[in-house]
Amino acid sequence: MHIIGTPLLFFAALLPFSLLSVTAFGLRTTAAALLVIPVLTFWMVLDLTIGVVIACAAIPLLITAAIAAKHVAVSWVWAATVILVVVGWSLQIFGHSVFEQRRPALLDNPLHMLISPMFIAAKLLVALGFRRDLAAVLSEQARDKARDTECGQR
Repeated sequence: MHIIGTPLLFFAALLPFSLLSVTAFGLRTTAAALLVIPVLTFWMVLDLTIGVVIACAAIPLLITAAIAAKHVAVSWVWAATVILVVVGWSLQIFGHSVFEQRRPALLDNPLHMLISPMFIAAKLLVALGFRRDLAAVLSEQARDKARDTECGQR
């Protein structure tokens, strides 16, 4: 659910800001692109490999959002944004309640929204065998969650 829901929410955040055309450093771009740069930089500072993986996913989403904003009516952009937010959040809540038996962490701390893409990228890199150093951390985290869930059911 994270793999689908998080990119949908990210794309939903990009769409309205893609409506705003801006010029920065002599280049014409969208407000979405300008707002994403510090976040991508943040992720790359925390972990370069994970940040690059996220950037590789973010760039096509930025391009798609810019194209959509340029070629469809503003009302369609906002309608798509609302639909994507509802679907993205529904997937997050469903996944957390059914598979993790917990409420999403970002309900307690909205900054977890910045961590979600890193978590997904880390899990992807581990699954592909590229970041064995993260495998132990993620499996320890899974054990802690299982223990917390088990204690909560008693």
